[in-house]
Amino acid sequence: MVYGDYECPFCAALEARLETVTLRVAFRHFPIRGSHPRAWAAACAAEAAAAQAAFWPMHDALFADQGRLEDPHLWARAERLGLDLERFDADRRSDAVLARVKADFRGGLRAGVPTTPTLFIAGERHPGRPDEALWRRLANLAA
Repeated sequence: MVYGDYECPFCAALEARLETVTLRVAFRHFPIRGSHPRAWAAACAAEAAAAQAAFWPMHDALFADQGRLEDPHLWARAERLGLDLERFDADRRSDAVLARVKADFRGGLRAGVPTTPTLFIAGERHPGRPDEALWRRLANLAA
């Protein structure tokens, strides 16, 4: 499981490297408002895309261009993914989507997530950028 923030450059680097390892990954939102003011909006956009079965494509698109997380860029991503834009915009502003993002965040706090990214492997917490020993462990899990 990964707790991440769409505006965190270390999270983007982690995601890029995770793509090279064949693992099943669960992503949990942990947007840090103080450092990343657009992270909450991006998390809500990912969940709104999920309502149209496009969470992972939106997730990848958000990490691929972290410098453009303002509303017009979120709408453009949704349009490129073929989403219903009216539904996307309504969903990303909905109480249900906000509750989902807040639940992930609160779950991270309860689990002791101190920063992003934080990985959990077999119940063990690994905060911050993974070192080479952790990458070897991940590679072994994938093998």
